[in-house]
Amino acid sequence: MAIIQSTSLSYRPEPLLHSFGFKGGALTELWQVYITITTDNAVATGQSVQSVLWSDGAVFARWGQQQGNEKMLQLTAYALDLLKGRELEAPPVMLRKLLPKLMAYGVEITENETLRTTFALNALTGIDFCLWKLYRKELGEPDFDHLVAPFTQGLQQHQPRLGLIPLLTYDTSENQIRQLAEEGCFLFKIKIGSNPGGRNDLDEMLEWDMARLTQIHSVLSKFDTPWTDCGKPLYYLDANGRYDTIERVERFLKCAEEIGALKQIVLLEEPFAEDNIQNVQHLPVRIAADESAHCAEDAKRLMDEYGYSAMALKPIAKTLSVSLEVLEAAHKRSVPCFCADLTVNPTMVELNKRFAAGLSSLPGLKIGVFETNGAQNYANWVRLQTLCPAYGEDWAEPSMSCYNLPPNYYFSDGNLWKENLS
Repeated sequence: MAIIQSTSLSYRPEPLLHSFGFKGGALTELWQVYITITTDNAVATGQSVQSVLWSDGAVFARWGQQQGNEKMLQLTAYALDLLKGRELEAPPVMLRKLLPKLMAYGVEITENETLRTTFALNALTGIDFCLWKLYRKELGEPDFDHLVAPFTQGLQQHQPRLGLIPLLTYDTSENQIRQLAEEGCFLFKIKIGSNPGGRNDLDEMLEWDMARLTQIHSVLSKFDTPWTDCGKPLYYLDANGRYDTIERVERFLKCAEEIGALKQIVLLEEPFAEDNIQNVQHLPVRIAADESAHCAEDAKRLMDEYGYSAMALKPIAKTLSVSLEVLEAAHKRSVPCFCADLTVNPTMVELNKRFAAGLSSLPGLKIGVFETNGAQNYANWVRLQTLCPAYGEDWAEPSMSCYNLPPNYYFSDGNLWKENLS
């Protein structure tokens, strides 16, 4: 295998259209990170989007948006330095070798002894995809199906279309929700776990969340869709670990039942923080893991010991390598998976899309889906689209909130391996 000779790193802050609230915090911009890795045989580029608030809320709370981003970028730079002079191997192998040193350095620079592994994985995402590009070149440039087949048997579908999952934040208005439904959206990701007044009062959070679901359901219950088994839009709730007890979750779901929304909840993601995981097997909805599944071992524990019955995969936030390993663990247990977003740019949307296109459809849905909310949130989304290798392709733009994926999409892997134009 080739030897890594040099690396480069740059970034650009991209402003958001509005304050983006979740986990009781808010973002106003997202740093776009650009990476180049050169071996003695080839050059590859990769991208990542930093989200300190998502990856470790404690780091965000301690250092804020600007300094938190600086520290994650510092971690990316450190990882690139560690790679110089190393022999190229399968990216999952290289990642496992990097992570211990990266976590130790991350603890040092963030001054956080309980730094979440997700923080390091977010810092590694662009590097990991660079390594996959280089590894693919060493193997003779196989297509995506053949490249990932040794790592998982869970990506064997070629979905003819994928539904777009929009994100409803704390501030998404009723008119915006209605417009998304009119455009054909049929699975809505809804942020719960609010922090009214910044008081971190969990009783207030619950009341706010119940009122918010009631508001959203009153809008969406009036719509029909051909893409779900029940004929109505479905809800994917994301609590981001904000709930403290199973009883509080049960009270929330009781409210959902009382307003007629329970049967439309297809997923409830991360109700509990990873240091407070509880058994969810008896809950009346499918519980998904996201941040708490840092690796395949975490995913196995959540499924086997705590009754988690879905996995959110984020090749655009927790690396393609880790996503493949988590998927394989879930696939062996017949646990459904789906691809969630991190408000990434159009180029990274294409990685998420190609991964999602290989997954089986979620129970309750008639087609595949994946989350993408960048168009809702980036101030310069149109400009970012023009920099994407998929720009101008029919399958790069949704029609009535569905991406159509004809055979030529799979023949080219959605232009996944082309270098970015930025």
